[in-house]
Amino acid sequence: MASAQDELRTAIEKTTFYNPICPVYQNVVAKAVVAKDEIKKNLIDQLTGAVRWTQSVQSMIADGASHFSEIGPGKVLQGLIQKIDKTTQVDGVS
Repeated sequence: MASAQDELRTAIEKTTFYNPICPVYQNVVAKAVVAKDEIKKNLIDQLTGAVRWTQSVQSMIADGASHFSEIGPGKVLQGLIQKIDKTTQVDGVS
C-alpha cells in the first residue's frame, strides 16, 4: 500500500476539505478529529497505518456514543462493537 500512498496524497491535496460539522473518528488515531488538515493527514496515514478499531469504538463510547448503526449487508461490525461493550446498542440498516 505504500506505493499507493503517494497517489492518494496527490488526490487528497487536490481536494477541497472543510472542517466537519461533527467529529470524525479515524482509525489511525482512534480519536475525534475536527480539523480539516488533520483529517487530510490521517486519511493518507491510514492507508498504511494500523487499524485501531477497538480504540476507536472505545473513544466514541467515552465521548458519549451509546448507539451504533451498521449500514449495509451483514452484522460483522455490530458483533465487534458488542464484544467491545455489551451495553452499547447496535442495529443494522440494509
